[in-house]
Amino acid sequence: MSPAEARAANRPEAAGVGIIGAGNISTQYLEHLTRFPDVEVRFVADLDQARAAAQAQVYGVRASGGVDELLAREDIDVVVNLTVPAVHADVGHRVLAAGKHVWSEKPLALDHDAAAALLADAEARGLRVACAPDTVLGAGIQTALRAIARGDIGEPLTATTMFHVPGPESWHPSPDFLFALGGGPLFDMGPYYVTTLVHVFGSATRVQAVASTSRPTRTIGSGPRAGEVFDVLVPTHHAALIEFGQGRSAQSTFSFQHALHRNGFVEINGTEGTISLPDPNEFGGDSTLWRYGSDEPTTLPATGPDLGRGAGVVDLVRSIRAGGTERASGAVAAHVLDILLAVRDAAEGGKPVEIDSAVGPVAPLPEGWDPTVATAG
Repeated sequence: MSPAEARAANRPEAAGVGIIGAGNISTQYLEHLTRFPDVEVRFVADLDQARAAAQAQVYGVRASGGVDELLAREDIDVVVNLTVPAVHADVGHRVLAAGKHVWSEKPLALDHDAAAALLADAEARGLRVACAPDTVLGAGIQTALRAIARGDIGEPLTATTMFHVPGPESWHPSPDFLFALGGGPLFDMGPYYVTTLVHVFGSATRVQAVASTSRPTRTIGSGPRAGEVFDVLVPTHHAALIEFGQGRSAQSTFSFQHALHRNGFVEINGTEGTISLPDPNEFGGDSTLWRYGSDEPTTLPATGPDLGRGAGVVDLVRSIRAGGTERASGAVAAHVLDILLAVRDAAEGGKPVEIDSAVGPVAPLPEGWDPTVATAG
């Protein structure tokens, strides 16, 4: 459907999307954003313009180049910020100054003030900031959230989450940033687990935590830099008790120092039962429900489309057009960041840390929500 035909049919045109950052994660975004009909990827930008051009060619994106060139384009509505965590906020401000909405990879920023300033900038300009992870919008987690919302486990009270792996240096070709400021298992993987907890329990109020580091250096195990040794600059294990008020709590561990893999574990316990959720770093997966008085668990198959990274961009675009609030909002991401910062600070200071920010409840997606179905021209 042409733009003219879309207007004649009273349907908006597909939103123009630009991508900043053509690194490892851009492949997952491009694979899905180029097949979601409500958006159209129109430009890929990177400091390494040859890398941007290569990604654009692979995924049929017509234009590529530098960041300034992307921001100057009038046909870009939303910019997907896939830069390294240390510059997420700075790039976000540049995007807002160009009059475009922001979808940011996590974390939203590296500290509370930077995140708050970014959201304030967006509000002042009448624009929006949304943020990964959007795996929480996948059929797996959403099926579990709908089950919790309808009372399948009664009132949710407690949770246990675990992310235990040896570390990403064995497979990632450039893992240094994952062991630097803004990385580590807490800030790299923590957002998947903590975002899910916020969707279940709402705002957190206080955190207690401890941390450790198993080795001061790591060795890259694959790619052109294999064998290179780099410094570990952040703790590689955090264990936290996160309080959500009214006696609700979660025990969570985030670790790059376990030889035994035990990741993707999220369990929510309520007054009437317990539900085991699928891996929050994935979009699919079934849930398992146990209820008091029954010896047999019930499998809850994931209901919904097979999504991928970029689904949150579609939710953002549709929410802007409908005048609603996107579920992977900047406000949720900023509160998740505050929880992660509190875990870090509680571990460093050896005492509980209060959390001052709060977010409203996030309703599960309707069962029929599907980014692969066109609502735009």
